Amino acid sequence: MENQKLIDRFLNYVRIDTQSDEESGSSPSTAKQHDLAELLVRELEEMGASEINYDREHCYVYACVPGVQPAIGFIAHMDTSPAVSGANVKPRIIRNYDGKDEILKTEDYPELLNHLGEDIIATDGTTLLGADDKAGVAEIMNMAEYFLAHPEIPHREIRLAFTPDEEIGRGTEFFDVEGFRAKEAYTVDGGKLGIIEYENFNAAEAHVRIHGRSVHPGSAKGVMLNALTMAMEFHSLLPFNERPEYTEGYEGFYFLEAMKGDVENAELSYIIRDHDSEKFEKRKELMTASVGFMNKKYPAGSFELEMKDQYYNMVTYMKDNMSLIENAKAAFEKIGVEVSCEPIRGGTDGAMLTYKGVPCPNLCTGGYNYHGRFEYASVQEMEKSAEAIIEIAKIL
Repeated sequence: MENQKLIDRFLNYVRIDTQSDEESGSSPSTAKQHDLAELLVRELEEMGASEINYDREHCYVYACVPGVQPAIGFIAHMDTSPAVSGANVKPRIIRNYDGKDEILKTEDYPELLNHLGEDIIATDGTTLLGADDKAGVAEIMNMAEYFLAHPEIPHREIRLAFTPDEEIGRGTEFFDVEGFRAKEAYTVDGGKLGIIEYENFNAAEAHVRIHGRSVHPGSAKGVMLNALTMAMEFHSLLPFNERPEYTEGYEGFYFLEAMKGDVENAELSYIIRDHDSEKFEKRKELMTASVGFMNKKYPAGSFELEMKDQYYNMVTYMKDNMSLIENAKAAFEKIGVEVSCEPIRGGTDGAMLTYKGVPCPNLCTGGYNYHGRFEYASVQEMEKSAEAIIEIAKIL
C-alpha cells in the first residue's frame, strides 16, 4: 500500500519555494528557506520530537527522537538549486507510467524505462521539482513520525538536522556539530534506489575576470581589446573533453556554469571537480597557468583569477568508518533492495561534515534528473528509501 503520508508530505514541501542564491552574502542566502524550516518545526512539535532547536538566524532545524545510544544522525537540505526556478512548482503524479508522457520522454531520458509501471512524480515542465532534497526531508520526517508513534520498537537515538544552502556549498557553514550530538550520520540526498555513496569529488570554484578596452568598432584595429572574445580564448585553453557532458564515473571536469560581460569587462564562473586529490591540484594549476599565459599575451592584469576550495573527498575518512556502509547495506538487503556503492559526481553536506569529524555517507532518495525542469521521483523508490532508513535506525 502506498505510504500516503510520505507522499503528501513530499508534495507539500515541493510547493514551498526554497531556492538558494549563490550571489547572496547572507545566511541563509534566501529568507524564503525559513518557510520550510518553520513548517518542519511545527510538524516536529506535533509528532512529539524532543530537543527541537530552530536556528532562526541561519535557518537550521535540529531535533531528536529518543532511543538507544550511541546516537545516529540523518541530514537533508531544504534549499533547491539556483539553476532552475523553484517557484510555483506544480507537481503531478503519473500513475502507472507507460513511457508515453508528453514531458518525460524516454528518448530524452532512457533511465525512465526502468520505471515503467511505477508512479512518477514530476512537474509541468516549467520548474524543477525539488526532490533534491525534499524527498530526503520527507523520508527523514516519515522515519521520525514512525518511531515517535511506535516507542515500543527498539532503535538508536536519532538526531535530525535540516540545512539551508547546500546547493551553493554553504550547507554546513553554521552547522552546530557539537549540538547535533551524533558522532556519525547519513545524508539522505542521493538518487537511484539502492545506491550508497561514500566517495565524492574534491571541489573548487573559480572566477576569471577579464578587462578589455572598448573603442568604436570602426576604428578598433590595434586598439580594441574585446573582453568577450578574450574570454572565449581563455576557455579554449581548457581540455575540451574534460567537461561534464563528456565525463562519467571517476572522471573529473571543468564546468563553465556562467558567463557574462561586454567588450570592456567579462567574467567566467567555473566549478572544478576531481575525485583524485593529485589530479584535483593539477586542474587548479592549469587554471592558474592559463591565466598567466593570457596575461603575457595581453596587457598585464587583463585576467584576474579568484579560486577557492569548496570541499574534499570524504573517502579518506570513511575507511575507518565502514560500519556505516555495512549497516546501510544490511538495511537495504533486508527490505529486498539490491545495493551498489558508487562515487558521487558532486558533493553533499556529508562531505563537509566528515571533515568536521562526523563521518557521513550519502543514501538514495528515489529522485532523478536533479537541477532541471525534467526532474522526477519514483513513488515506489521513495517508499523503499524511507523504509531503508527506518531499518538502519533499528540496527543497535
